[in-house]
Amino acid sequence: MLRTLAVLATALTAQSFVQLHAADCAALKQLALQNTTITLAEPVTSGTLTVPNTPPLEKLPSFCRVAGVLHPTTDSIIHFEVWLPDQDWNGRFLGTGNGGFAGSIYFRQMGGYLMRGFAVAGSDAGHRAEAGDASWAFGHPEKVKDFGWRAVHLTAEIAKQIIQAYYGKPQSKAYFDACSDGGREALMEAQRFPDDYDGILAGAPANNWSHLIGAAVSATQSLTADPRSYISDLKLPAIQKASLAACDALDGLKDGMIADPSQCHFDPSVLLCKGDDSPDCLTQPQIDALKSLYAGVKDRNGATLFPGLTMGDETAWSIWVVGEGPGASAAAQYALNDFRYIVTGDPKWNVLTADLDASIEQSTWKTAADLDSTDPDLNRFAARGGKLIVYHGWNDPAISPLNTISYYQSVRQKMGAEKVDSFTRLYMAPGVEHCVGGPGPSAFGQLGVPTAKGSKFGLFDALEDWVEKDSPPGDIVATKYSSQETGGTKAVMTRPLCPYPKVAKYNGSGDPNDAASFACVAP
Repeated sequence: MLRTLAVLATALTAQSFVQLHAADCAALKQLALQNTTITLAEPVTSGTLTVPNTPPLEKLPSFCRVAGVLHPTTDSIIHFEVWLPDQDWNGRFLGTGNGGFAGSIYFRQMGGYLMRGFAVAGSDAGHRAEAGDASWAFGHPEKVKDFGWRAVHLTAEIAKQIIQAYYGKPQSKAYFDACSDGGREALMEAQRFPDDYDGILAGAPANNWSHLIGAAVSATQSLTADPRSYISDLKLPAIQKASLAACDALDGLKDGMIADPSQCHFDPSVLLCKGDDSPDCLTQPQIDALKSLYAGVKDRNGATLFPGLTMGDETAWSIWVVGEGPGASAAAQYALNDFRYIVTGDPKWNVLTADLDASIEQSTWKTAADLDSTDPDLNRFAARGGKLIVYHGWNDPAISPLNTISYYQSVRQKMGAEKVDSFTRLYMAPGVEHCVGGPGPSAFGQLGVPTAKGSKFGLFDALEDWVEKDSPPGDIVATKYSSQETGGTKAVMTRPLCPYPKVAKYNGSGDPNDAASFACVAP
């Protein structure tokens, strides 16, 4: 009798899942999930959705929209959303990340993956604010933990439970795709929560957060501690012209990009003003500041704590590095917010009077445990079959690409090259700035951006094939698009994106804007 009742209960449970999906998305609001309040569960059938801080999303398939709040601690308020396709679900789950200090859900990315058949989820990482604002962290250590690692992990867990309830079965595979702070979150997932995702695409990771912010302090001091050192954005074109003149042809082709800026040995002294100061030259204090930006931040003994900026696209520094005036750069504002509200708890902390070494030491002991994702031991992620693809634009003005190479090399040193090659790839993208954009081809499948040739979603499609078909990724085609008068886009350049340390080298003939004219070769 008891066995009969158990079988009947199982059958009823399965039937309820089917009915829930077929009949009423709104029933998900009644789900009882740990430390979770579901505030919204409703079908979206119009094809259009209006959400905060995002242009209206259009041409969406009909889906079940679930929103809620996670409160793992008494001081945690993590807003999340899960979107579930009504039809043609591909059986997969996709988690999205954040940027800057987070504070919002990346609805546009969620919509893009929803249109591709994924069940998708995202969170605001535990607070609502502009990406450059960290005032929410003042006096709230649990919110810092939510931002650092807890929100993304718990959102993945809750999303999977909601998927199970709606479809009556779990996802076949789970993926994560994010850049910048999202890249830091991606590596945090692989390091701390290896069971959350099967495949992770991590872009431009801010994973060495405590030292990255220290580098922002160093850069701000180099440019503004002495007013004569400040470099106006009017001088950036001259700097870029000189760095390209020194290193553009290293890959066999002059095309306005440096294929591997780590091999560039440009000396800014060639820009020293011979007469009056002008936009085409630099004064000696400005040359010293520029050299410091390239060199990165060092401790009192000369050891590099965080690498410097790269050469070849210095005009991209206008917002991130130099700003509209002294102390107005994005880097300076991030340093102020981080040190005032997360590190010191002193709203009067001043970047110009701070001791650099002491500040970095304080940033490390105060925040590294929650914000840094620099652990090179990925054995648990590898053991369960996880696959990781990391990419970084060679001309990123926000996070030095050399930091990502350093982390990748630390993983190889810890785990061995053969083991790492079985589950991790690194791609360094020439001419690409922060996550997307720049003079080079910056569309290669990241964040749902399609490519023009080969696999439509480049790196992400390669990640799927690696996870599901055990097919390791190789060269990927990257695309540069140009807007047309009709409002559409067309491909104006394609190039191979090569697994590190290989670089794309021109064959010596053929169209330099066609990937077929290049080959990935060892440096």
